[in-house]
Amino acid sequence: MAKYIIHLTKSERDELMSIINKGSHTSQTFRSAYILLNCDEGKYSEKITNEQISKVLKIGMRTIDRVKKRFIEEGFEVALERKATSRVYETKADGEMEAKLVALCCSKPPKGQAKWSLRLLADKMVELKYVESISYETVRTVLKKRLKALEG
Repeated sequence: MAKYIIHLTKSERDELMSIINKGSHTSQTFRSAYILLNCDEGKYSEKITNEQISKVLKIGMRTIDRVKKRFIEEGFEVALERKATSRVYETKADGEMEAKLVALCCSKPPKGQAKWSLRLLADKMVELKYVESISYETVRTVLKKRLKALEG
């Protein structure tokens, strides 16, 4: 991995110190602040090795390298915050499927059952070939969304 050398300005060091000393921040922000402060090779501090930082903060060497890389490549503010996910989730629940689920939920439960469970609804949706596969958690979120729409 490329070696990234951190040189913080006086204002950046002051901001990192204020993060550590006061206010409420995420653990990610605290950890990144400690890493940046300890990796600083500028004229305002002495450098501590990655091994020492790793032992004290109980984090991996790769974590330190990633924070240093983000600081150098993307900037001070970006290095402190958690990166937003770029993953795109495909939704199985479209309007037609949701309507069928709500209609099924309002129907009479299967024989031997007092009411529909989420797992029963999921199994019945697959059995009736409304969907190829669906988890009970998806059923729960769809019904929760529908319930909110009715209340609001």
